[in-house]
Amino acid sequence: MNQFDPYSGRRPTALLGASLAALLSLPLHAADVDGKRIANADAEPGNWMSHGRDYGEQRYSPLKKITDDNVDELGLAWSYKLDIDRGVEATPIVVDGVMYTTGPFSIVYALDARTGKEIWKYDPKSDRSRAGEACCDAINRGVAVWKGKVYVGVLDGRLEAIDAKTGERVWSVDTRYDRERSYSITGAPRVVNGKVVIGNGGAEFGVRGYVTAYDAETGDQAWRFFTVPGDPDKPAEGKGMEIAKKTWHGRAFVEQGGGGTAWDSFAYDPDLNLLYIGVGNGSLWDPIWRSEGKGDNLFLSSIVAVNADTGEYVWHYQTTPGDAWDYTATQHMILADLEIKGEQRKVLMQAPKNGFFYVIDRATGELLSAENIVPINWAKGVDLKTGRPIVDDEAAAYWKGEKKAKLVQPGFWGAHDWHPMSYSPDTGLVYIPAHIMSAWYEHVPDAPARNKFKSMYQLGLKTGMMPEDPEGLGKYADTWSGKLIAWDPVKQQQAWEVPYVTIFNGGTLSTAGNLVFEGSADGRVIAYAADTGKKLWEQPAASGVMAAPITYSVDGEQYVTFMAGWGGAFSTFAGALSLRAGVQPYAQVLTYKLGGTAELQEPAPREDAPTPPPLTADAATVEAGAKLYDGYCSQCHGIHAVSGGVLPDLRMLSPETHKQFLGILHGARIPDGMPSFGEAFDQEQMEQIHQYLIKRAHDRIEHGPDDLPQPTQKTASN
Repeated sequence: MNQFDPYSGRRPTALLGASLAALLSLPLHAADVDGKRIANADAEPGNWMSHGRDYGEQRYSPLKKITDDNVDELGLAWSYKLDIDRGVEATPIVVDGVMYTTGPFSIVYALDARTGKEIWKYDPKSDRSRAGEACCDAINRGVAVWKGKVYVGVLDGRLEAIDAKTGERVWSVDTRYDRERSYSITGAPRVVNGKVVIGNGGAEFGVRGYVTAYDAETGDQAWRFFTVPGDPDKPAEGKGMEIAKKTWHGRAFVEQGGGGTAWDSFAYDPDLNLLYIGVGNGSLWDPIWRSEGKGDNLFLSSIVAVNADTGEYVWHYQTTPGDAWDYTATQHMILADLEIKGEQRKVLMQAPKNGFFYVIDRATGELLSAENIVPINWAKGVDLKTGRPIVDDEAAAYWKGEKKAKLVQPGFWGAHDWHPMSYSPDTGLVYIPAHIMSAWYEHVPDAPARNKFKSMYQLGLKTGMMPEDPEGLGKYADTWSGKLIAWDPVKQQQAWEVPYVTIFNGGTLSTAGNLVFEGSADGRVIAYAADTGKKLWEQPAASGVMAAPITYSVDGEQYVTFMAGWGGAFSTFAGALSLRAGVQPYAQVLTYKLGGTAELQEPAPREDAPTPPPLTADAATVEAGAKLYDGYCSQCHGIHAVSGGVLPDLRMLSPETHKQFLGILHGARIPDGMPSFGEAFDQEQMEQIHQYLIKRAHDRIEHGPDDLPQPTQKTASN
């Protein structure tokens, strides 16, 4: 591992862990990728040179040595164990026999794509004292490559370029617009016309969203496009902000940041020279506290097209005007040419969180069609004349009208989250990892102050109101499930589906072999017939699989790679519900080929929970601790202290940890990614949280280890 201080400016001088033989196995010009190669990706089907394989992000491979006739002969070719067992969401890049991928805390790995042998490893040393300021676990969705460099966004907000041959850092920039705010990076960069494009996360923590392009060679900033307006008393930054500022009201959003972070998806059309940006939710979620309950609040939950050279606004389409439910449009976008009503159209397709599947003219932003892919209750449809959803009054009643708690479908993780979908030009179908879920939304009487810590109070409303008792949890969990949906974008209807036991199943890959590959939350890697959905192959993955697989070839051998490792938002926040998946975090790269015979590595069994200390507090103290815990701690350690197993289950603390509890809250475990809460709580509040956790530990003994009844029948076996 490269040892260096990222804040000292020193470059690494040694490639510890990289053998001379591994280095010599690299091609002479490692990662020698440019726009011409990516645009002509079909001419090199053995490589996977960009996040979605090509600029259109179709995630379709022309390779067909592995087909629906022989996929049942797939076996594990090799595996590589990642350093940290947390959530794994990366899409690997493969160029000329070398795989570049990432693990938790943005660690980058270069591997021999034939054997899995490590060539080099680069640790950017993400500032773990700021881990509590990042949403949804210490995940990273991968790298970009361009002309001999590998680019990675670091969780703490840096963008770094690495020499693809040696694994040494070339340059590093801090992408944060305001260093006093909780910006992070979890998404994968893209490189377009010699510029590295990256967005940021942090909408729940009071930041203002933007996308930045940096010179790929030097790291100098080329342009920046803000996705929501800043101070209305100051000049707008370009045409886009002139349009957007008219749709916001009051001044609360200035302090709150406004949100609108572009934390995941991009696509690019080289012919139109348009870069497409998926924009996220608002800060705060509740429109009353964000914008006086008025306005569309552009460009929240929008697709925005900008000039790739200058970052200048061209057009936008807003999927959820005035978003009040965390219905981000950061989900994967696919570019394709489709025949619609007898006319060939250049389209952009997206299935954002709000439950609709959109087909949009990618040159003009005109909405061509939109239909819901799962049952929803927040809208009755989309008006094709105006392009606006027909919002159901009941779903909006939590923040206007009655101001009562409302159960809304889909909930905040949407009908489709970040997990990439894929498109097959052979079948004409899009393969979507879908969610069936709902969530409660309730207005709070006062807007919360901005806080740098990960806090449910930052939303400006109450949500995720799950019961503590196992029976109630089981009934709640029964309303959540997952699906793989094959969707016809022209007919706007489902062709087939495969049900899963829970949400957060992996992204998809489609191939010319009439195959769709997907990993499941319950620890399997699977292949289906792309035309019918028939399951053709399945093997265990030793952990939940959320990332999208890829396929590539070296020396005439086709491989399929899955990044396995349970974690992310679902397993950290909704820990009790994620236990339905029945897996634990175990991060590794799994690569398969026809006739592969390697042995799967398995995680060690979990240790039994220690006996908790006696509960000494009264009911009022425990209740106060419960409110503090669910407000500030549940985002990482699970609602009601039921962990999904990725981060420590605080009902299972050792006797030594109980003794160290106050010190840990004061920052004793910052190197492990546990931030200090010394500024957030006083000593009395810390002890209230401690007593609540002791009470929940005794509840666990009384109710059993899982705190959640399993469903009577697993639907995931297909």
